[in-house]
Amino acid sequence: MQVEVWSDVVCPWCYIGKRKLEAALSRFAHADQVEVVWRSFQLDPSIPEGHTEPTLPALAAKYGRSVTEMAQMQRRVEEVAAGEGLRYHLAEGVSGNTLLAHQLIHLAAGHDLGGAMKERLLHAHFEEQRSVFEVDPLVSLALEVGLDADEARAALTDGRHLAAVHEDIATARALGATGVPFFVVDRTYGASGAQPAEVLLELLERAWAESHPLLTVPAAEGCTDDSCSV
Repeated sequence: MQVEVWSDVVCPWCYIGKRKLEAALSRFAHADQVEVVWRSFQLDPSIPEGHTEPTLPALAAKYGRSVTEMAQMQRRVEEVAAGEGLRYHLAEGVSGNTLLAHQLIHLAAGHDLGGAMKERLLHAHFEEQRSVFEVDPLVSLALEVGLDADEARAALTDGRHLAAVHEDIATARALGATGVPFFVVDRTYGASGAQPAEVLLELLERAWAESHPLLTVPAAEGCTDDSCSV
């Protein structure tokens, strides 16, 4: 069974959603037969590549809120994240274009390191305040998860995975995704947002049951509720 997750590496709810999916999988009896695929989605592709800015004032301006109001909203998200064992520092956050980061995840996926790369990027951005927007810091993070530094730098420079990133984004739109995280199981069932682990577990179990129907054979001798054949 395949679970595809569309998300962005600067989306606070996406990291929370990742933890909730992991919690659901830890309780799913067939987790060893589940492939999780991380798909690309950009919350704000309009940010010029190479440009970064403090997140807090940018969000306040975008949503017509004061910086104080936005900081209060971010503290609520930090509290939710803390419940999942994540230590956010949103007031210190920096925003930028995530196109390179998504290309790096595609490169890592080709080496069976897609999940590790996704985790490292999220952790770097939200818990370490490290840049995930430029080639040099991204190459350093790639090296930490086991990728070759020269290959990572070359891939980020020549854009060999750019088409795959754009394809992910187009597929998300075709599937009706309006926000992230967006979970899709076997291209049949979907759930949007950082759903509770219980909801994601139910989604997994339903998808498994329908893709692996109970095999029945002709009845043999046995017992019913009130009698036994002899």
